[in-house]
Amino acid sequence: MDTDRTIVHTRASCRLCGSRDLVNILSFGETPLANAYLTGADLHNPEVFAPLVVNFCTTCALVQLRDVVDPAVLFSRYLYLSGTSPVFRAHFANYACSVWKRFDLSTASFVVDVGSNEGVLLAEFKQRGARILGIDPAVNVASEATRNGIPTIAKFFDRDAAEGIRLEHGYANVITANNVFAHTDDVEEFTLAVKALLATDGVFIVEVQYLKDLIERNLFDIIYHEHLCYYHVTPLVRFFDRLGLRLFDVETVETHGGSIRLYVGRQDGPHAREPRVDDVVRAEGPLNERGTYEAFAARIAANKTRLVAMLADIKRSGGRIVGYGAPAKATTLCYAFGIDSALLDCVVDDDARIKQGLFMPGTHLPIRPPRVLYDESPGYCLILAWNFAGPIMKAHERFASLGGRFIVPVPQPQLI
Repeated sequence: MDTDRTIVHTRASCRLCGSRDLVNILSFGETPLANAYLTGADLHNPEVFAPLVVNFCTTCALVQLRDVVDPAVLFSRYLYLSGTSPVFRAHFANYACSVWKRFDLSTASFVVDVGSNEGVLLAEFKQRGARILGIDPAVNVASEATRNGIPTIAKFFDRDAAEGIRLEHGYANVITANNVFAHTDDVEEFTLAVKALLATDGVFIVEVQYLKDLIERNLFDIIYHEHLCYYHVTPLVRFFDRLGLRLFDVETVETHGGSIRLYVGRQDGPHAREPRVDDVVRAEGPLNERGTYEAFAARIAANKTRLVAMLADIKRSGGRIVGYGAPAKATTLCYAFGIDSALLDCVVDDDARIKQGLFMPGTHLPIRPPRVLYDESPGYCLILAWNFAGPIMKAHERFASLGGRFIVPVPQPQLI
């Protein structure tokens, strides 16, 4: 274990309001970086670990990580590809269709996606004729996207980057940030960059995992170093207002176990606030109270006890278990719960073939192809990619027909 303080620093102020009145509500101790998958050669080298401590701002109620890992370490080379999942491809197709119709886009429209990954969403806008541009710090992913016809700038998004885009391409009619707004330490700089690039009647659309779902569904394993903020609407309304923007609408979506889609416009623009924004804020009352998170920590502890006991009982009776799916959330789940080679033979993964042959961070579980389920006939499969539990079980009905059992770990451990 090696916590390298040259790439990790502790933040003492709130990312939205600047308050220093932060209290610790949850700690997983020192954990490996969730997407730092290892090669065989890497197993002999020290791994980078960093504290995974969650703070609550008593001033604005933002839930956020205390410690920050250098984003260049986390994102400059990235192994997560959104397009490997048919579920996400369908999601982004529906997303683009909805935005195109709602905001009356045309072939004259300019759409920018921040954290565009391989460009799955932008491809949908391109197909409809819009001008598009991606920006993503992962050089490997940005280069591949550009080769595939999705022009992508390989850099982090800030006001300098926004100004360069504006000068070359003009103001953006739509700026999207999907599962990236929570990755940002300097949220104000990111948002001011959006404001500098956004047309007067433009819309900034944020899709991010929703704190309310995280708490109510016990989705603790989406907490890892890349996710610096765990958002609900209440503190964001005030934050955007302060910067001359207006959060004018919000929708709930089912991606990643429960997310929200936020629609933000300029205060001098045409988008009036929809009544449902206030309805959502009223429903978020418990998320503004410290006691909610104390109860959440107790549920995590109970989940750990139940799941580890279930797996240990299977092993004691001579059963064999493999994990299914190697998403970043699996690093938190496995490492925080002590689920390693004593309980799992390996992890199998099919959607992200780029990970096959690598090893999980921290636990060093090997990542292998799904044929292991049939070639080696383990009796049990722990679904680590729980947000895809339904499609995974459907795709592997033959495993169940041969007597295999699935285990879904959250919100409560279930043997299926």
